[in-house]
Amino acid sequence: MNTPGVKAIYRFEMARTRRTLLQSIISPVISTSLYFVVFGSAIGSRITQIDGVSYGSFIVPGLIMLSLLTQSISNASFGIFFPKFTGTIYELLSAPVSYFEIILGYVGAAATKSIFLASIILATASLFVPLHIAHPVWMVVFLAMTAVTFSLFGFIIGIWAENFEKLQLIPLLIVTPLVFLGGSFYSINMLPPFWQTVTLFNPVLYLISGFRWSFYEIADVSVSTSLIMISVFLGLCIAIICWIFKTGYQLKD
Repeated sequence: MNTPGVKAIYRFEMARTRRTLLQSIISPVISTSLYFVVFGSAIGSRITQIDGVSYGSFIVPGLIMLSLLTQSISNASFGIFFPKFTGTIYELLSAPVSYFEIILGYVGAAATKSIFLASIILATASLFVPLHIAHPVWMVVFLAMTAVTFSLFGFIIGIWAENFEKLQLIPLLIVTPLVFLGGSFYSINMLPPFWQTVTLFNPVLYLISGFRWSFYEIADVSVSTSLIMISVFLGLCIAIICWIFKTGYQLKD
């Protein structure tokens, strides 16, 4: 393995975070704090508990997942899109680094930044509500698997996108609504039977449900189902990226 090459890509992407600290770290933390203030005051005063957990504490895993998914996609997609936009992607493809090493550098950096941000949000949440993590190991497993999976998904979007509008299309119009409708701020048991069935087709539900279980041992679906869904999506992303590099889709003229 070309370790220096992987480190070069990884360090470059991590350095970009330091250059855009306000956008990458501070802005998501402020947004999450506002969610606590707004939802905690407006809805928390009406819904005191869900499944024996205070409403403020209940929404913490959902808020972390909201930031984790959006930031993983954003970091990875922009990381590979910018070299395409400037034309430096051809220098990268001609360098003595394999496709696996390119993915490892970009996706590794994107996942690292997302997990770091999730940790900051978790610490911020502890200032607002009492937190209890029943299964810290499983929490880390769900956190890492989700960050890597959606960083791979963001990498695919960055290769697919031909302009900045397309780069934001899927995260804004598809991913974010799915997160809000995937049980981030409520339990699907609160929905009518028909909408409970509809929500089960939302893949984000399984991510949030498994992650919330690691905190409070409550879940809308079984933990094993959540792990299977994450693994399936991870495998699908890996298969698509393998096809992209094999065919040169959007990478080679």
